[in-house]
Amino acid sequence: MPKNNLKIKVKNSGLVKMQFFNDFPDGNLVIGEANKNVPFAIKRVYFINNLLNKKSVRGKHAHKKLEQVIFCVNGKFTLSLDDGKNRQKITLDSPYFGVRLGPRLWHTMSSFSSDCVILVLADNYYKESDYIRDYGKFLKYVRQ
Repeated sequence: MPKNNLKIKVKNSGLVKMQFFNDFPDGNLVIGEANKNVPFAIKRVYFINNLLNKKSVRGKHAHKKLEQVIFCVNGKFTLSLDDGKNRQKITLDSPYFGVRLGPRLWHTMSSFSSDCVILVLADNYYKESDYIRDYGKFLKYVRQ
């Protein structure tokens, strides 16, 4: 689980902590609010599940402008971040912490547990022209 003292080394990223309420014995309530603990207005929400292939790698891209926050709401996975100079790997295994994926940040997800569920909040609608899907082109883009 990312700890409060986890230092994000890459640019255009950071930790996002959700509000958490233990409502024992009736479960936990986790709350994220736009422009509060989620650092933008949310326009798109998507989730990824059924990650049964141990060799799966998702992401493998960056965005020119899109802001996202990624959470592991169940299970765990490894998030790899690269800003063109610094690289960092983070294990996400808690629904209470997310990682901001800002623009100009290459990211991949791998090493999924079989019960992994990933939730992503985005500040804009899907737009293919915002994606950088080639790592060499990404490096050129961030070094301009």
